[in-house]
Amino acid sequence: MVERTPLLDIFTYLFLMAGILIVGFPIIYSLIAATQTLEDVSKVPMPLIPGDQFWVNMQEAWSRGDLGTQIMNSFIMATGITMGKITISILGAFSIVYFDYRFRAVAFASVFCTLMLPVEVRIMPTYEVAANVLGPLQALWDFLHLNAVVSWFTANEFELALDWSLLDSYTGLILPLIASATCTFLFRQFFLTVPEELCEAAKMDGASPMTFFRKILLPLSKTNIAALVVIEFVYGYNQYLWPLLITTNPKMTTAVIGLQNLIPQADDLPEWNLALGAAILVMLPPVLVVLFMQRWFVKGLIEKEK
Repeated sequence: MVERTPLLDIFTYLFLMAGILIVGFPIIYSLIAATQTLEDVSKVPMPLIPGDQFWVNMQEAWSRGDLGTQIMNSFIMATGITMGKITISILGAFSIVYFDYRFRAVAFASVFCTLMLPVEVRIMPTYEVAANVLGPLQALWDFLHLNAVVSWFTANEFELALDWSLLDSYTGLILPLIASATCTFLFRQFFLTVPEELCEAAKMDGASPMTFFRKILLPLSKTNIAALVVIEFVYGYNQYLWPLLITTNPKMTTAVIGLQNLIPQADDLPEWNLALGAAILVMLPPVLVVLFMQRWFVKGLIEKEK
């Protein structure tokens, strides 16, 4: 028998509506500000009645901030990070769970310990590597005085310098961020729940390890992958510190940095209508990804039957 509690239902709905209003008010406020003129948005308090300048402000923010290029850069960066994280993590978890080799537990513990080292902690060493990927080889080259050998063979006409920079490139934006201990741990925990009989049956059928991975584990992991796609895409798209450090070319700037550049400073006109309009435009790609993947995202988080 299901007990009916009308008063409790009313209280629950009111509580949920209040929570939605608190969470959604900044977005509603931004939408209203994006419709106002500079004069209206500068008033204290700002009118909460929508104006008629929405498309004008959006076009101005789009052109002034070069948001088309920046959103595309952020989308490419987020997509690359997402694909890289999932590919490396699922293969790493597959290796840890299904291959018996020495120091397997040590390898997993080493990966798991990187959770204690976020990007902000290792930002400077990562930048040094990205600025010159071949830097360690150059140091070894100089230590062994191999340039003297090269100069002797070429009569002092040639000197080799190992230099490969990832600055201002999509590779530099993506590659240092594709390792993920969290994704590896989640895939490992899921693989541990897969019945061993499936692996034994695949072996009896003559399937190779990669065939077992491709035809059995990947289809079983699709909901987990979908959930991680949403999480990692939003993570990659919202990156600020690493793109700020590694990009100097305006054509490689990401949307989050471009949005920060549109925020009025002390001596600027308080054009918050343009800044908040740009914020609406910048947030659209991750919102669309979340909405498109919502069903798979929820299914990947709560599904228990495998």
